[in-house]
Amino acid sequence: MPAGIPFIIGNEAAERFSFYGMRAILVVFMTQYLLNSSGVAEPMNEEEAKGWFHLFVSAVYITPLLGALISDGLLGKYRTIILLSLVYCLGHFALALDHTRLGLLLGLGLIALGSGGIKPCVSAHVGDQFGRTNGHLLPRAFGWFYFAVNLGAFISTLATPWLLQQAGPAWAFGVPGVLMVVATILFWAGRRRFIHIPPGGWEFVRETFSRDGLLTLARLLILYLFVAVFWALFDQTGSAWVIQAKSMDLTLLGVEILPAQIQAANPLLVMLLVPTFSYLIYPAIQRRWHLTALRKIGYGMLLAALAFGISGWVQHQIDMGQTPTIAWQLLAYLVLTSGEVMVSITCLEFSYTQAPNRMKSFVMAFFMMSVALGNLFTSMVNFAIEGSELLQGADYYVFFALLMLVTTGLFALVSRYIPEHTRLHTEAVAVPANRD
Repeated sequence: MPAGIPFIIGNEAAERFSFYGMRAILVVFMTQYLLNSSGVAEPMNEEEAKGWFHLFVSAVYITPLLGALISDGLLGKYRTIILLSLVYCLGHFALALDHTRLGLLLGLGLIALGSGGIKPCVSAHVGDQFGRTNGHLLPRAFGWFYFAVNLGAFISTLATPWLLQQAGPAWAFGVPGVLMVVATILFWAGRRRFIHIPPGGWEFVRETFSRDGLLTLARLLILYLFVAVFWALFDQTGSAWVIQAKSMDLTLLGVEILPAQIQAANPLLVMLLVPTFSYLIYPAIQRRWHLTALRKIGYGMLLAALAFGISGWVQHQIDMGQTPTIAWQLLAYLVLTSGEVMVSITCLEFSYTQAPNRMKSFVMAFFMMSVALGNLFTSMVNFAIEGSELLQGADYYVFFALLMLVTTGLFALVSRYIPEHTRLHTEAVAVPANRD
């Protein structure tokens, strides 16, 4: 493995602790702890909170386009990551210090700019550490990268809701802020170990608007439109599934858990499932049938529909006045997370390998816009049904499950026309550079 990979993975674990810790308590904070300008409690209702939650997640995944333009065109990945990480830190501390809607808007705005801006740069920076001679290790590196994401998310999703309950929002938002500072320092510490691909400048513009660049973007955008529907379902683990958990029996193995803590199931399952898929499931399938990247993505979408079918059944039980065990939601998490492993990791690696060399961050940004589109759609649905009788109870989950099923069918028809290429930097380009 290249010498810079441990610094990137350490940075990602700490950064994801900061993001997912804040994200885990966001709906709970907005519906229980939000204050007005006079310091009096003035929380949002559930539909409004879900709407704002998904609008924020959408913003986090739109700003990667700005980060990619700065990175690939002007500053390079390293400087862009350092600069926007500092903005990211300020966002966390704004949430920790001001618990009004103004503080919420300022904090989430800065986090969306910082977190979103570095996303395409960090994932593309992983790929930049590899050339043709060690390119066969790239899938394994992305697997460990995704493992680090979920290690940080798992710890923070358990710890931050507890901090919110025991110490209040200042500590619950402040600790993730400290972890973001740690993430920035870790990344800075690896500056002399990284392979630094210089910004493309006008070459980046020419390559982007070349026939090859535009065709690559067009093909990938078709893929990302389908993947956006997957994210419309997946990110509801932080909103609709948390609210659903409030009406369930939260005793698990004799331990009472908080509704927001159930989200820790996702990163824990990812850490278990990534090696399981990489070393057992995929090799077993490949021995009998050629499992392409696009086929993995299609099966992952199908699993997302099944997961929401399970959640719809759970909600039906709640609507009937019963209190189902939280184990049913854990089953839905197992199915959905299996879909995530097949969709997200595969799409991350696929996006990098399809992109022309000077467009790596830019293409990663377009992949992340699929997350933005999915969350924007979910936000619009929740704002539209606020105060109405539409899509209430189990109907809400059935709607998204059917939407995912239809999308999967259309993807199966279209994906056969999307070609696959592999483009990696040559070692002659990937020369280590000193960074202050």
